[in-house]
Amino acid sequence: MTFIKKNWAGTLLCLAIAAVCWLLATIEIGSFSFDIIGAPVFAILLGMAIAAVFPKLAGHDALKDGIRFTSKKVLQYAVVLLGFGLNLGQIAQVGAQSLPVILSTITVSLLTALLLYKLLKMDKKVSCLIGVGSSICGGSAIAATAPVIGADDEEVAQSISVIFLFNVLAALIFPTFGHNLLHLSADGFALFAGTAVNDTSSVTAAASTADGLYGTGSAILDGATIVKLTRTLAIIPITLVLALYRTARAKRAGGQGTKVQVTKIFPFFILFFIAASVITTAAGALGVDASVFSPLKTLSKFFIVMAMAAIGLNTDLVRLVKSGGKPILTGFCCWVMITGVSLGMQKFLELW
Repeated sequence: MTFIKKNWAGTLLCLAIAAVCWLLATIEIGSFSFDIIGAPVFAILLGMAIAAVFPKLAGHDALKDGIRFTSKKVLQYAVVLLGFGLNLGQIAQVGAQSLPVILSTITVSLLTALLLYKLLKMDKKVSCLIGVGSSICGGSAIAATAPVIGADDEEVAQSISVIFLFNVLAALIFPTFGHNLLHLSADGFALFAGTAVNDTSSVTAAASTADGLYGTGSAILDGATIVKLTRTLAIIPITLVLALYRTARAKRAGGQGTKVQVTKIFPFFILFFIAASVITTAAGALGVDASVFSPLKTLSKFFIVMAMAAIGLNTDLVRLVKSGGKPILTGFCCWVMITGVSLGMQKFLELW
């Protein structure tokens, strides 16, 4: 009862913001769909706007615990449930051809983020989140990585904002760029969209637009989605490596003779995420229809929207804007490098 009493008001506020943004993302005006932007981005922007108008709201005694619980714990629950959308066997089988391109784009994005972190002397956690978000799957990768590296709400907000900017640009530019200027084949564009666009919603937006240009029904969308899901698998090794690194570093910092409680450092929710993926894979192998897990996948997405609302409420918008130059440059460089490597690898492997 004490837990409910402390957290219900703040959690309910985040839920209300999430519900509004969830509905907002379903609106279509002509050929433009707000899903290109995505409910998580709407939630973090609305949360920041509310915090700018009512700067003391997130610190109110009745709300602060629930908002903190949503931004930390609900975000972790979302990542665990995300595992129910990954059938490891099916994705590995269908996406095997795209693996060299995926590994190349992930590697170049992480190296670019690391290099710019050194050159620009920017925040290490923001740099890591932008690199991971650009290379794997946008907001979901940031959501999974943030608790692992101990990123605070403003660092997450900054990273999500950068990823959002280049998501929208990619969804608007890439279909015409690939079809009219590069003359990519339908399969080539599906691979390009799946590896060079950050977030799943923007991948589907770009691929759907391309299907209209190419007249391929939903072939490009289906292909790009499989490539994107294959790319999403990289969340598992990257978050595990980061978790083990953080645990080892904490032990070294403690020095000899100092006891370090691994249970307080290691993010065990990542193991639950992997377990959810294994359950989904095993169920698929036994003939269980994938639609059984659809409610859990939807709940995962909604939890991410709730967590982004909480992060927005805890973010100082003025300070975020003032410190945004270096992160935007990092995001831009990662975006350009991923685009170039995706196209270059296709050319090298004679897939284009």
